[in-house]
Amino acid sequence: ETLDRYDLFTPIVQDAIQRPPQFPSTPTDRIDAVVTHRWIGPFLFFAVMLLIFQAIYDWSTIPMDLIESGFSNMNVWLKTHLPEHWTTDLLTDGILSGLSGIFIFIPQIAILFFLITVLEEVGYMARVVFMFDKTMRRFGMNGRSIVSLISGGACAVPAIMSSRTIGNWKERLITTMVTPFISCSARLPVYAVLIGLAVPAKRIFGVLSLQSLTFGSMYLLGVLAAFASGYAMKKVLRTRELSYLAIELPVYRIPHWKNLWLTVWEKVSAFVIGAGKIILVISIILWAMARFGPGDAMQQAVVKAQTEAIAQQLDETAAADLAAAYQLEASYAGFLGKLIEPAIRPLGYDWKIGIALIASFAAREVFVGTMSTIYSIGSSEDDVALRAKMKTATFDDSGTPVYTLATALSLLVFYALAMQCMSTVAVVARETGTWKWALFQFAFMSILAYLGAWAVYNLFS
Repeated sequence: ETLDRYDLFTPIVQDAIQRPPQFPSTPTDRIDAVVTHRWIGPFLFFAVMLLIFQAIYDWSTIPMDLIESGFSNMNVWLKTHLPEHWTTDLLTDGILSGLSGIFIFIPQIAILFFLITVLEEVGYMARVVFMFDKTMRRFGMNGRSIVSLISGGACAVPAIMSSRTIGNWKERLITTMVTPFISCSARLPVYAVLIGLAVPAKRIFGVLSLQSLTFGSMYLLGVLAAFASGYAMKKVLRTRELSYLAIELPVYRIPHWKNLWLTVWEKVSAFVIGAGKIILVISIILWAMARFGPGDAMQQAVVKAQTEAIAQQLDETAAADLAAAYQLEASYAGFLGKLIEPAIRPLGYDWKIGIALIASFAAREVFVGTMSTIYSIGSSEDDVALRAKMKTATFDDSGTPVYTLATALSLLVFYALAMQCMSTVAVVARETGTWKWALFQFAFMSILAYLGAWAVYNLFS
């Protein structure tokens, strides 16, 4: 009886099953045969993302320069027409600098989300999610996370905002937590100064230079830290929410332009309104720390600078740079830098580097400008002059050189791993809906950066 049933049903089932043709029949199928290919697909994706990054850098340069120059010109105009007072400094160096730090991100955010939304509207991003989902799940994320991680190479702020497309809470949180490990464009000025300072310009086999290998290793370190942290969080975090991939692979189509522009407008507005107010407050706090000092320390710093400027017959610009350096040393930021020197001395840092670490919390690229101010070359903005000054720097107590190879590599590792960006902290707080995860991320990355920098310094000392 059983065999009779199978003899009856088997032909019916075989007739009902529809087998796809050997070759793709529709245009979408033919494109997917290449786009989602096991080997060709990933290479094609990285090529597309490389073009997106290139577009972000190329297209955002002019508007970012215009925004920066606009705020700079406004700053100069206000300082020229307003009386010298701390309220003027608050408006120019505090509020305007904070607003500049907000609006200067808008071109990158707008361009990134424009291009990503185009790929989503076309139907390509659904294929990317499908291709990388299995690999990313091993590290607590999913296929959508690859977009955020790669976008972090330009800027962590829009990259974290792009993680909203991840539906699972745990995977979205892990992606948000590990994305800042990816070396962004703000780290480049720091890398350039420190690598040029300590790493010799030698070539291996006449092709690869030590400087370029060191530069590339910083990116590799960030990627490894991101995946290792994601794997650790996957094991620690517990959630009842199931993770699965349910995604439509739509036919390729022309973007719906109204949806595209509305999406870009929504993302930019969310950053300016949500994260912008937090960035502005932190910027004012950092300005106050650098502008004021305990007691009459700031006035004494000015007198000391004037006396030395007269003795050394410095011109007006050099005298102003010297005064700015002494005032920064006498400020609360300088006081805090000297206060934390015992904690950072095991990393090979002195109090001057401590000031730069504190100031660069606003943004990593502030490190270069802060060091220029400390070494009295603030007006020149010359990396070569800054390196020359840093090479001759010594510790106040021992007289030994500060910037050895070990110190430079330690600083590189610290900046590669530390959360030195108030914009990212603000965005993480906004995206997670609580300061708990933002503060945890800041503490975790700072501790990891400290331990990594300590290990590198002792390894190369």
